[in-house]
Amino acid sequence: MKKLLLGVDVGTHETKGILVDMNYRPVAEYSVPHQMENPRPNYFEMDAEGVWWSDFCEVTKGLMKKAGIGPENIIGVGVDVMGCDCIPVDENCHPLRKAILYGIDARAEDQIRNLYREFGEERVIEMFGHRPKSDDISTKILWIRDNEPEIYNKTFKFLTGSSYMTAKLTGKYLIDSYLAKGAFRPIYRMDGSYNEKDGPIFCRADQMAVCADVIDVAGGVTKEAAAECGLKEGTPVIVGTGDSTSESIAGGLVSPGTLFMQFGSTMFYIYCTDRQMDACIEDRFPGSGPYTIPGSFAVTGGTNCAGTLTKWVRDVFYKEEAEREKNGGPDAYTIMVQDAAEVEAGSGGIIVLPYLYGERSPIHDPLAKGVIFGLNGNHGRAEINRAALEAVAYSVGSHMKLFAAHGLVPDELIIAGGGTQNPVWMQIVADVTGKPVKVAEKWQTAGYGAACMAAIGCGLLKDFYELKEAMPRTKTVMPDPERHKFYQKYQELYEELYKNTCDLMHRL
Repeated sequence: MKKLLLGVDVGTHETKGILVDMNYRPVAEYSVPHQMENPRPNYFEMDAEGVWWSDFCEVTKGLMKKAGIGPENIIGVGVDVMGCDCIPVDENCHPLRKAILYGIDARAEDQIRNLYREFGEERVIEMFGHRPKSDDISTKILWIRDNEPEIYNKTFKFLTGSSYMTAKLTGKYLIDSYLAKGAFRPIYRMDGSYNEKDGPIFCRADQMAVCADVIDVAGGVTKEAAAECGLKEGTPVIVGTGDSTSESIAGGLVSPGTLFMQFGSTMFYIYCTDRQMDACIEDRFPGSGPYTIPGSFAVTGGTNCAGTLTKWVRDVFYKEEAEREKNGGPDAYTIMVQDAAEVEAGSGGIIVLPYLYGERSPIHDPLAKGVIFGLNGNHGRAEINRAALEAVAYSVGSHMKLFAAHGLVPDELIIAGGGTQNPVWMQIVADVTGKPVKVAEKWQTAGYGAACMAAIGCGLLKDFYELKEAMPRTKTVMPDPERHKFYQKYQELYEELYKNTCDLMHRL
């Protein structure tokens, strides 16, 4: 009997599933698109049951049909979801409201200000280990308490995306300890237990999921879940984690000294280190904590617009190409790649600030706005298209400068995600940073990472290091020294442009 592992990734714009064989290569892939809701500025939501669980069921059945297999062929399951989401559920794991999404949702600014007023700046920073930011799920819980008290009082568990999906599949309320310690501060202590000192400010101990390792088997698929999704009852399901962690594992982030970048709808960074860093780095990163790999730590950050920015460029400037694609024409993104390749570095003097939905690190400004700066009459869509790619690379460059200022110079840069399919973009990142960039295979995305971690959980692999040896070798994009030197000037302009316009952005 053919043995396969199932990995499912619930992302911002689609749910993607993959079946992986015992050689850790893909057998079949299947995806379902969906939309996130933006009901108000800085509010981003999604229907966990109507979208996430429904997608999972459709993807699972679609994969089995595509691969020509039955549920008995799937011997392990891993699921990842967008990392820092907040989902209050009842005793039957039914969501009491739509999921409040990760750091892109910045609705809890009033709750953060109230914490400072009530406890003082020093105490709050001590409590969180950093200045509270939009990534912090605990502040989203406070928003529910203050704005939706009936839901808050009815909540059986406050979950994040992966713990919700694991509970739907197994009936067990567990959460990846790395995600819990990073996203739910200060509700969990660093040992994974409930923080009895600070936790009650946000919720009760019984309202939180139990911490476990991402590769631990949470349980088997329940009879009820099996009837809905098509999997075999009892199939082992690991605890699972956030999409960025899962994708970092898929790309080979298993050792200190490595910087991983997830080029998806947003961009998330995980810098793996061998030591705990300061509680916060100039208030521009959430700090660091234990990483998924035993004995290692992580410094993290996130950029709100990556693929979302290129999608905006497509929808606004390549609308005709997008329509032709729907009718069987060439892929609009392929045309955009070709256009960007024909424009010189610097995009003819255009600099884009990619803050269409505010920004997380390194500026942490939910009121930041997108900017297209330097336009003249000779510019067209091709220059704006390339400038958007450069904008995201400059954001990477800003993070690299911040890392270096604190003695963190990575040995490796790994990029995974949909953005890797744009070779021009990957070359721009290499040129801006001046570092070789290792690019993961197209299918080495979060779902693949989830499936591979299920292999460890099910005992097929000993540990993460054995997993890395089983995965494919990545290709490397080398930087051009002259373009790197050129881009340093634009990097400075990019950073100064925000500093010189942020007051205007806030007034606007």
